[in-house]
Amino acid sequence: MQVIRAVGREAAAKKYDLLSAMMAHGLAGDKHRQRLVLRLMALITTRYNWQRDELTIGQREIARLWCVDERTVKREMAKLRALGWIEIKQQGARGRVSVLGLNLERILLDTKAEWENIGPDFVTRLTGAAPESVSNVVPLHRAEPVAAEGVWGEAQARLAAEDRALFDAWFAGLAEAGVRDGCLTLFAPTRFHASYVETHLLERLRIAVQRSDGSIVKLRVLGP
Repeated sequence: MQVIRAVGREAAAKKYDLLSAMMAHGLAGDKHRQRLVLRLMALITTRYNWQRDELTIGQREIARLWCVDERTVKREMAKLRALGWIEIKQQGARGRVSVLGLNLERILLDTKAEWENIGPDFVTRLTGAAPESVSNVVPLHRAEPVAAEGVWGEAQARLAAEDRALFDAWFAGLAEAGVRDGCLTLFAPTRFHASYVETHLLERLRIAVQRSDGSIVKLRVLGP
């Protein structure tokens, strides 16, 4: 999958591709998903700075745009943060609003199942001709998948469905070591493996785990 960067000569087409993916995802869901996606699309099309990856708008302005009260804005924005679709880049303080950014990779992962609804040309354009590749780094040790149940088992299923190649390379070999005080600890087969996951893939791991159990607020990946 190619992560969309809406810059350069094809910037306009890339923006439409992202919005089209979101639209297809929303239309395939229930009314709650449709409304949430539509509201985010409204923010993107009216206030999002594509070049700087910045969304700067106050809750009062969002409420006016969405035709809702500010409590609804807080609730809906919390949902979008929990999904990983928006991130806080700079926390607001002293009367200044927070600066938000979009996690384009997360949005594309979550909408991928509905790309076919747009058409095979759209799928080809977003996936590219080459096989999926997130990194040129290859793990030094390819561990056999460790069967898991419960929260980690559910999270593994989500990660495998999102990107099978990435799952086989980095997530399949992680073993659950338990949950304590809202922290899930995972063991990796090597220290390099643990370091790479924590450095490059922890956010994707966190979202998969929290979608399985929202009470888990912290993750640790340890090596031998």
